[in-house]
Amino acid sequence: MAGADPPRGDRPIAENRKARHDYTFFDTFEAGVALLGTEVKAIREGRVNLRDSFGRIEQGEVFLHNVHISPYSHRGYADHEPMRRRKLLLHKREIRKLIGKVVERGMTLVPVRMYFKRGRVKVAVSLAKGKRVHDKRETLRRREADREARAAIKRL
Repeated sequence: MAGADPPRGDRPIAENRKARHDYTFFDTFEAGVALLGTEVKAIREGRVNLRDSFGRIEQGEVFLHNVHISPYSHRGYADHEPMRRRKLLLHKREIRKLIGKVVERGMTLVPVRMYFKRGRVKVAVSLAKGKRVHDKRETLRRREADREARAAIKRL
């Protein structure tokens, strides 16, 4: 099977590229997501958008907000709310660790990517701190300098 799909293990579904521009990431956790049947089918079709989504800790549980999962194309009467909050499935010790860092240090939970792992939908959630405007500019400058350096080396 040359050139086939990636192995079924970690098949990517969606990625939050804007988050890499807006945040500095520190620690990443893998979490399951409590989903409805039509949501899983829509995710298999690739109808997910992680842009502007975030995680929030409420009463000792972690929830994802603003994750848009479009309705399944072949749905009948069963349907789901596209922007509903979804519960993240994490171990208690991971939740306690997140609570400590989010509350004490003022960090944010940002879903970075969504993927399938052994047939289950997983979300990589990162502890992040928002970048300021000058930090974003500095990142762009550094990226541009690296690109120019690579181009100069390539020309030689």
